[in-house]
Amino acid sequence: MPRSVRLHPERKPEVLRALERNGFLTQGQFASHIEISLSTVNNFINSRRVYVSKFEEICHVLGLEQQEMVKPLSDSIKIISKTQNDLPPVPLYACDDNWVGREKLVAELTEKLTDSFRLLLILGLTGVGKTALAERIALERPDWFGGNWQQGFIRASFDNPSQATDFLSTATQWLQAWGIKIPFSESQPATLLERVLDYLKHQQVLVLIDSLENLLSGNEEEGWGNFLDPWWERFFLGVLSAQSFVSRIIITSQELPLQIVQQRYAHFWHRHILMGLNEAEQEALFEITGFDIEAASSDKPLLMRLGKAYQGHPLVLRVVIGEIWESFEGDVAAYWEEVKSKIEDVERALAEAEADIKKAIGIDDNWKLHKLTFKVRLEVNRQRLRAAFDRLSSQVPDAYWLLCAASVYRTPVQVQGWLLQLANLVKRLEGKTCSEERQERALLELSYRFLVEEALDRNRKRVLGQHNLVRSLALERYQQLVESWKE
Repeated sequence: MPRSVRLHPERKPEVLRALERNGFLTQGQFASHIEISLSTVNNFINSRRVYVSKFEEICHVLGLEQQEMVKPLSDSIKIISKTQNDLPPVPLYACDDNWVGREKLVAELTEKLTDSFRLLLILGLTGVGKTALAERIALERPDWFGGNWQQGFIRASFDNPSQATDFLSTATQWLQAWGIKIPFSESQPATLLERVLDYLKHQQVLVLIDSLENLLSGNEEEGWGNFLDPWWERFFLGVLSAQSFVSRIIITSQELPLQIVQQRYAHFWHRHILMGLNEAEQEALFEITGFDIEAASSDKPLLMRLGKAYQGHPLVLRVVIGEIWESFEGDVAAYWEEVKSKIEDVERALAEAEADIKKAIGIDDNWKLHKLTFKVRLEVNRQRLRAAFDRLSSQVPDAYWLLCAASVYRTPVQVQGWLLQLANLVKRLEGKTCSEERQERALLELSYRFLVEEALDRNRKRVLGQHNLVRSLALERYQQLVESWKE
């Protein structure tokens, strides 16, 4: 059960009428009467989150039905909270009533799907909001498939390790959902592929395939962007090569599926690399979750420093917000005292690197962004980020070494700097020269997994860097490697 809840914005006039009806001329008078802080009353009225107990108390005193106050007055609202009872038939795993920003991006990607693009690939770092964005796009366009969620929307999520990843299992589930019965004697991959493709070619369906990286395999020579089950490759080839195809497919992945992004079908697929929330979106997230982010508020600068340190990473910010409410009763200053030394370490290192190029290397930095608190360690590092590192380590050791070795850089540097770190590491570890081909192959693999960020410096030269969250864990792993060499 959630610890906090907010008034639906459409209910505000009803609350103001209740205040007047009960004889309270000002919010301050009401707050004094029920012995609740004015800021809590103000947050309640302005649809910011407050503790459930406070929400219940305010509703009780004003004679309002608590359960009704969180619901819209009409059915016109498109984004519906997962905590409410009136969920749409489409299962929402990530998109909820705390969705903020990205309106322009949603509109642009929705337009791509409406046009000739059959596949939309939403790619990026774990926890950056790929699934939520995909669900938001689906919710924006129910009219595209006539609003019939049962027939017009289908999904397959592969983030659960126990989930079957073979095409045969998924195709069987889809056909059953569409009411297509296949005799057991005909339950062969080729037959199922033909039936699924035929249905998608002629029936307007929006398909969401989540966590596609768990379907991929490969080797160091050819890369890891190929499908473990070749029938998945045939499925996507059938989607892209069909003469006509009325359905649309949204894919989320932490890794680039190389067998999909073939140039000969480039006019049928579009990819978008998703980044964190910008400053305005961070402010909106803090506001919608119940914090005071007015210009004069003492909370705002502290919250924005947290947002900047994590480069707007949605998952981390939501975990932090939850901790502030659950463990610190919404007291941002108290939470800041708990974590400020770790955030200030990051701020200090970045400021030094910005002011003096000689301090761009921080091999002894001890960043702790990936384990800021217990919740961050559990929900971000242990459950998400560490899995991506471990997968990279087992599949492509050179790329893993490169990621760890390049963490010595506090800020983005030119490509040669990254490759030099790998060359030095291989020399130290294996006692031999690391070829240019080997260096470039490792770097390419990191780019396919979105663990490296590319930009142009002031001289328009290509530079590479790491997300602050990635660098935090990579530094820890690099120092562990160094210690292992000493033994």
